[in-house]
Amino acid sequence: MSPETLNLPFHLQLLVREYGQSTYQLIQGLRKIDDVAERSRRAAGIVQMMLRLRPSLRELPEVQTRLWNHLYAMAGEDVQLDAPVPLASPRLRTERPKRIEYPRQSPKLKAYGKGVEALVAKALTLPDAEREQAAVQIGRTMKFLFRQHNKENAKDTTILRHLAELSGGQLRLDPQAVADQGLFELPASTAPSLQPTPREGRPERADRRNDGDKNGKKNNKKRKKFRSEVQQPPQ
Repeated sequence: MSPETLNLPFHLQLLVREYGQSTYQLIQGLRKIDDVAERSRRAAGIVQMMLRLRPSLRELPEVQTRLWNHLYAMAGEDVQLDAPVPLASPRLRTERPKRIEYPRQSPKLKAYGKGVEALVAKALTLPDAEREQAAVQIGRTMKFLFRQHNKENAKDTTILRHLAELSGGQLRLDPQAVADQGLFELPASTAPSLQPTPREGRPERADRRNDGDKNGKKNNKKRKKFRSEVQQPPQ
Protein backbone atom coordinates (compact mmCIF):
# COMPACT_ATOMS: atom_id res chain seq x y z
CA MET A 1 0.00 0.00 0.00
CA SER A 2 1.16 3.52 -0.79
CA PRO A 3 2.04 6.02 1.99
CA GLU A 4 -1.07 8.00 1.06
CA THR A 5 -3.26 4.96 1.65
CA LEU A 6 -1.63 4.24 5.00
CA ASN A 7 -2.87 7.59 6.27
CA LEU A 8 -6.50 6.63 5.64
CA PRO A 9 -8.80 5.50 8.44
CA PHE A 10 -8.61 1.82 9.17
CA HIS A 11 -11.99 0.95 7.63
CA LEU A 12 -10.94 2.60 4.35
CA GLN A 13 -7.64 0.71 4.40
CA LEU A 14 -9.61 -2.51 4.56
CA LEU A 15 -11.63 -1.50 1.50
CA VAL A 16 -8.48 -0.61 -0.43
CA ARG A 17 -6.97 -3.98 0.41
CA GLU A 18 -10.15 -5.73 -0.70
CA TYR A 19 -10.46 -4.09 -4.13
CA GLY A 20 -6.87 -3.07 -4.81
CA GLN A 21 -4.84 0.12 -5.02
CA SER A 22 -5.63 0.69 -8.71
CA THR A 23 -9.38 0.56 -8.02
CA TYR A 24 -8.97 3.11 -5.25
CA GLN A 25 -7.10 5.45 -7.62
CA LEU A 26 -9.90 5.15 -10.21
CA ILE A 27 -12.44 6.02 -7.53
CA GLN A 28 -10.37 9.02 -6.46
CA GLY A 29 -10.34 10.12 -10.10
CA LEU A 30 -14.11 10.69 -9.91
CA ARG A 31 -13.41 13.90 -7.98
CA LYS A 32 -11.94 15.48 -11.13
CA ILE A 33 -15.21 15.07 -13.07
CA ASP A 34 -17.48 18.08 -12.66
CA ASP A 35 -20.55 16.66 -14.42
CA VAL A 36 -22.54 14.60 -11.93
CA ALA A 37 -24.13 12.48 -14.68
CA GLU A 38 -20.77 11.59 -16.22
CA ARG A 39 -19.31 10.96 -12.77
CA SER A 40 -22.18 8.59 -11.92
CA ARG A 41 -21.80 6.78 -15.24
CA ARG A 42 -18.12 6.13 -14.63
CA ALA A 43 -18.86 5.13 -11.06
CA ALA A 44 -21.30 2.50 -12.38
CA GLY A 45 -18.50 1.08 -14.55
CA ILE A 46 -16.17 0.94 -11.56
CA VAL A 47 -18.85 -0.90 -9.58
CA GLN A 48 -19.07 -3.54 -12.30
CA MET A 49 -15.26 -3.86 -12.25
CA MET A 50 -15.34 -4.29 -8.46
CA LEU A 51 -17.84 -7.10 -8.90
CA ARG A 52 -15.54 -8.83 -11.39
CA LEU A 53 -12.67 -8.50 -8.95
CA ARG A 54 -14.75 -10.07 -6.19
CA PRO A 55 -17.03 -12.60 -7.94
CA SER A 56 -17.87 -14.28 -4.61
CA LEU A 57 -19.96 -11.22 -3.73
CA ARG A 58 -22.57 -12.22 -6.32
CA GLU A 59 -24.01 -14.71 -3.84
CA LEU A 60 -24.65 -12.03 -1.22
CA PRO A 61 -28.03 -10.29 -0.99
CA GLU A 62 -28.19 -6.67 -2.17
CA VAL A 63 -24.73 -6.85 -3.69
CA GLN A 64 -25.22 -3.62 -5.66
CA THR A 65 -26.02 -1.71 -2.47
CA ARG A 66 -22.89 -3.12 -0.87
CA LEU A 67 -20.62 -2.20 -3.79
CA TRP A 68 -22.03 1.30 -4.27
CA ASN A 69 -21.62 2.07 -0.58
CA HIS A 70 -18.04 0.81 -0.64
CA LEU A 71 -17.32 3.07 -3.61
CA TYR A 72 -19.05 5.96 -1.84
CA ALA A 73 -16.90 5.43 1.25
CA MET A 74 -13.65 5.36 -0.75
CA ALA A 75 -14.65 8.34 -2.90
CA GLY A 76 -15.67 10.48 0.06
CA GLU A 77 -19.04 11.66 1.29
CA ASP A 78 -18.51 15.05 -0.38
CA VAL A 79 -18.55 13.43 -3.85
CA GLN A 80 -22.08 13.63 -5.24
CA LEU A 81 -23.32 10.53 -7.07
CA ASP A 82 -26.66 9.60 -8.66
CA ALA A 83 -26.60 5.99 -7.54
CA PRO A 84 -29.41 3.49 -8.24
CA VAL A 85 -29.34 2.51 -4.56
CA PRO A 86 -29.46 4.58 -1.38
CA LEU A 87 -25.99 5.62 -0.24
CA ALA A 88 -24.96 5.69 3.40
CA SER A 89 -21.68 6.14 5.19
CA PRO A 90 -20.27 2.98 6.77
CA ARG A 91 -21.14 2.36 10.38
CA LEU A 92 -17.99 2.40 12.46
CA ARG A 93 -17.67 0.51 15.72
CA THR A 94 -16.24 2.82 18.32
CA GLU A 95 -16.90 0.82 21.48
CA ARG A 96 -14.58 -1.97 22.46
CA PRO A 97 -16.09 -5.44 21.91
CA LYS A 98 -16.70 -7.61 24.92
CA ARG A 99 -14.10 -10.19 25.75
CA ILE A 100 -15.09 -13.74 24.87
CA GLU A 101 -14.46 -15.95 27.84
CA TYR A 102 -12.66 -19.17 27.03
CA PRO A 103 -14.20 -22.21 28.77
CA ARG A 104 -11.88 -23.09 31.63
CA GLN A 105 -13.83 -26.06 32.95
CA SER A 106 -13.51 -29.32 31.04
CA PRO A 107 -16.59 -31.52 30.55
CA LYS A 108 -17.40 -33.98 33.30
CA LEU A 109 -17.22 -36.90 30.88
CA LYS A 110 -14.81 -36.31 28.01
CA ALA A 111 -16.51 -38.69 25.61
CA TYR A 112 -19.69 -36.59 25.49
CA GLY A 113 -18.37 -33.02 25.64
CA LYS A 114 -20.15 -29.87 26.73
CA GLY A 115 -22.90 -30.30 24.15
CA VAL A 116 -24.47 -33.25 25.94
CA GLU A 117 -24.27 -31.37 29.22
CA ALA A 118 -26.23 -28.53 27.61
CA LEU A 119 -28.84 -31.03 26.37
CA VAL A 120 -29.17 -32.47 29.86
CA ALA A 121 -29.61 -29.01 31.37
CA LYS A 122 -32.31 -28.24 28.79
CA ALA A 123 -34.09 -31.54 29.47
CA LEU A 124 -34.31 -30.74 33.19
CA THR A 125 -36.42 -27.68 32.37
CA LEU A 126 -39.03 -29.71 30.45
CA PRO A 127 -42.28 -31.03 31.94
CA ASP A 128 -42.29 -34.56 33.27
CA ALA A 129 -44.25 -35.82 30.24
CA GLU A 130 -41.52 -34.65 27.85
CA ARG A 131 -38.52 -35.25 30.08
CA GLU A 132 -38.53 -39.03 29.65
CA GLN A 133 -38.57 -38.79 25.85
CA ALA A 134 -35.75 -36.24 26.01
CA ALA A 135 -33.75 -38.61 28.22
CA VAL A 136 -34.15 -41.37 25.62
CA GLN A 137 -32.87 -39.13 22.83
CA ILE A 138 -29.95 -37.93 24.94
CA GLY A 139 -29.07 -41.51 25.88
CA ARG A 140 -29.08 -42.51 22.23
CA THR A 141 -26.77 -39.60 21.39
CA MET A 142 -24.46 -40.53 24.27
CA LYS A 143 -24.20 -44.11 23.04
CA PHE A 144 -23.25 -42.91 19.57
CA LEU A 145 -20.59 -40.54 20.97
CA PHE A 146 -19.27 -43.24 23.30
CA ARG A 147 -18.68 -45.55 20.32
CA GLN A 148 -16.88 -42.86 18.36
CA HIS A 149 -14.66 -41.84 21.27
CA ASN A 150 -13.77 -45.25 22.73
CA LYS A 151 -13.99 -47.37 19.55
CA GLU A 152 -16.09 -49.96 21.36
CA ASN A 153 -19.72 -50.63 22.14
CA ALA A 154 -21.25 -49.27 25.33
CA LYS A 155 -23.68 -51.20 27.48
CA ASP A 156 -27.03 -49.62 28.22
CA THR A 157 -26.25 -49.74 31.93
CA THR A 158 -23.15 -47.65 31.32
CA ILE A 159 -25.11 -45.01 29.43
CA LEU A 160 -27.79 -44.94 32.14
CA ARG A 161 -25.15 -44.49 34.83
CA HIS A 162 -23.49 -41.65 32.92
CA LEU A 163 -26.85 -40.00 32.23
CA ALA A 164 -27.70 -40.06 35.92
CA GLU A 165 -24.28 -38.64 36.74
CA LEU A 166 -24.62 -35.74 34.32
CA SER A 167 -28.15 -34.89 35.48
CA GLY A 168 -27.46 -35.21 39.18
CA GLY A 169 -29.78 -38.22 39.37
CA GLN A 170 -32.78 -36.36 37.89
CA LEU A 171 -32.86 -38.18 34.54
CA ARG A 172 -33.48 -41.86 35.14
CA LEU A 173 -34.95 -44.56 32.93
CA ASP A 174 -36.02 -48.12 33.63
CA PRO A 175 -33.07 -50.35 32.59
CA GLN A 176 -35.39 -53.24 31.77
CA ALA A 177 -37.55 -51.07 29.49
CA VAL A 178 -34.45 -49.72 27.76
CA ALA A 179 -33.18 -53.24 27.09
CA ASP A 180 -36.53 -54.75 26.03
CA GLN A 181 -37.55 -51.90 23.70
CA GLY A 182 -34.03 -51.10 22.43
CA LEU A 183 -34.42 -47.42 23.23
CA PHE A 184 -30.72 -46.68 22.86
CA GLU A 185 -30.21 -48.65 19.66
CA LEU A 186 -28.93 -46.61 16.75
CA PRO A 187 -30.14 -46.92 13.16
CA ALA A 188 -27.89 -49.04 11.00
CA SER A 189 -27.09 -46.07 8.73
CA THR A 190 -25.71 -43.95 11.60
CA ALA A 191 -24.07 -46.56 13.79
CA PRO A 192 -20.28 -46.49 13.35
CA SER A 193 -18.73 -49.73 12.18
CA LEU A 194 -16.06 -51.17 14.46
CA GLN A 195 -14.96 -53.89 12.04
CA PRO A 196 -11.96 -53.17 9.78
CA THR A 197 -12.93 -52.97 6.15
CA PRO A 198 -10.84 -54.98 3.67
CA ARG A 199 -9.01 -53.09 0.99
CA GLU A 200 -10.86 -52.97 -2.26
CA GLY A 201 -9.13 -54.56 -5.20
CA ARG A 202 -6.72 -56.55 -3.01
CA PRO A 203 -6.70 -60.29 -3.88
CA GLU A 204 -7.00 -62.92 -1.20
CA ARG A 205 -3.88 -64.55 0.18
CA ALA A 206 -4.72 -67.97 -1.32
CA ASP A 207 -5.24 -66.42 -4.75
CA ARG A 208 -1.90 -64.65 -4.55
CA ARG A 209 -0.19 -67.90 -3.55
CA ASN A 210 -1.75 -69.76 -6.49
CA ASP A 211 -0.78 -67.00 -8.88
CA GLY A 212 2.75 -67.12 -7.54
CA ASP A 213 2.96 -70.86 -8.07
CA LYS A 214 1.74 -70.55 -11.65
CA ASN A 215 4.21 -67.78 -12.42
CA GLY A 216 7.00 -69.80 -10.80
CA LYS A 217 6.27 -72.86 -12.93
CA LYS A 218 6.26 -70.78 -16.10
CA ASN A 219 9.59 -69.18 -15.22
CA ASN A 220 11.12 -72.60 -14.47
CA LYS A 221 10.01 -73.93 -17.86
CA LYS A 222 11.60 -70.95 -19.60
CA ARG A 223 14.90 -71.48 -17.76
CA LYS A 224 15.02 -75.21 -18.67
CA LYS A 225 14.25 -74.49 -22.31
CA PHE A 226 16.96 -71.84 -22.44
CA ARG A 227 19.56 -74.14 -20.87
CA SER A 228 18.69 -77.06 -23.19
CA GLU A 229 19.46 -75.05 -26.31
CA VAL A 230 23.02 -75.38 -27.52
CA GLN A 231 24.53 -71.98 -28.00
CA GLN A 232 26.45 -71.61 -31.25
CA PRO A 233 29.73 -69.74 -31.24
CA PRO A 234 29.76 -66.45 -33.13
CA GLN A 235 30.85 -66.66 -36.76
